[in-house]
Amino acid sequence: MKTISRADFGRTAQSERLRSEYRFDYSKAKPNRFVGRGSAKAVVVLLDPDVAKVFRSAESVNEALRAILAAVPRKRSRAK
Repeated sequence: MKTISRADFGRTAQSERLRSEYRFDYSKAKPNRFVGRGSAKAVVVLLDPDVAKVFRSAESVNEALRAILAAVPRKRSRAK
């Protein structure tokens, strides 16, 4: 890597300062295909491969979790 003085640093174009692997060609960029998928209240969870084999969709995961929640007794909150 070549050393440049602080005075020359400001005059060097940004594309010359970046390594070739960091130069990004914005003309080849594509829009984000995931931007409209989730809601603001959604939580993303990564499933282990063995669990993902059983649950093929978000709906099936949510259905199983709701069944578990219905079976587990809820704690009563203390009145103050």
